Amino acid sequence: MNIFEVAVRERFRFPYKGVISVEDLWVLSVKELDSIFKTLNKEVKQVNEESLLDTKTLQDKELDVKIEIVKYIVKVKLTEEQSRVDSKKKKEQKQKILELMASKKDADLQNKSTEELQKMLDELDN
Repeated sequence: MNIFEVAVRERFRFPYKGVISVEDLWVLSVKELDSIFKTLNKEVKQVNEESLLDTKTLQDKELDVKIEIVKYIVKVKLTEEQSRVDSKKKKEQKQKILELMASKKDADLQNKSTEELQKMLDELDN
């Protein structure tokens, strides 16, 4: 079953300034999500320390799913941020190339003789 479907059906709430829902996780920063992850990890350690048995309780399974949800959202956010950075770099590189092309065209025009420039000007007037 999809972890988000489980979270919605079970009405999972996450510890952050009180409690928040799954939808609210998407608007948090990566640092804030990391804080939630650390809190959930502490809960897992406490649950594991309190039990002598190796069987998973409903609480254990819920914590596991919550951790997976937070990990997934962080991964998506980091991927989106990297994509934005890459896109910005490509845009800057493209702009730089266009400026260099314009500069070369200007240099070519400056190297033309007066007669060639006059001929080009006459052609533009026609």
